[in-house]
Amino acid sequence: MDKEEDIKKIVKEKAEKKDEKRSAVFSPKLIGAIADEVSKSLIKRFPSVIRRPKKKSKIKKPKKVEYAILLDTSAIIDGRIFDIISTGILNGNIVVLASVLLELKRLADSQDAVKRERGRRGLELLEKLRKEKMMQLVTPDMEEEKKFEKFDVDERLVRLTKYHKGKLITCDYNLEKKAVIENVKAININALANCLKVIAVPGDALHIQVSHRGKDSSQGVGYMDDGTMIVVEQGNDLIGKSVSVVVSRVIQTATGRILFAKKIN
Repeated sequence: MDKEEDIKKIVKEKAEKKDEKRSAVFSPKLIGAIADEVSKSLIKRFPSVIRRPKKKSKIKKPKKVEYAILLDTSAIIDGRIFDIISTGILNGNIVVLASVLLELKRLADSQDAVKRERGRRGLELLEKLRKEKMMQLVTPDMEEEKKFEKFDVDERLVRLTKYHKGKLITCDYNLEKKAVIENVKAININALANCLKVIAVPGDALHIQVSHRGKDSSQGVGYMDDGTMIVVEQGNDLIGKSVSVVVSRVIQTATGRILFAKKIN
């Protein structure tokens, strides 16, 4: 009997020890809470030692401009777009990219007198537009162009015009054609000027001033108000005079129309 009781006692003691070990085990939730408290305490005490992971900088997309009209360098230097703006027929926001402004500044700082004059003229016209507030002038900073920084200025203009769903104004024939191929609305100032010229046909009478000789020594040359050249046959003795002429024929060239006329007797 004594042996049996001793065995029971030993088994009971072992069971009690196992229960003590189990009760000493912490729950995962409690361990997590303790770890959080310890880490917070360390960060407060040693802020320079604990390095937080750096957030990756994201390139923000440029904000879309409503009714955007983007100008390239050639259109700004040409200047006629500002005369068109002054008439009030354009609606929207004029957008000039930071890269275009940089091109103008490089021209304005050039050692070449002609380039320097062109660059300064462009910057002055933009400043005048900004001051007179004929239209809203938007000049996004270079950060907004970062998405397109791997492209040259022309390609950037085309892509940003498409992005803003706007129009591109230029005097560059090749840029205009590139934009059209990529389904971007582009307006060439030179083509627009040709469309606005007076259409004269053979038989129309005009009054002009003959300003100089033509290629043929017997010809005199004058100009209409829109710049259309008129070659007056047998007009070499009319230089400096205002005369009435009748259009005899019209020739279309790559640069525009040339009218040939005869003096009305």
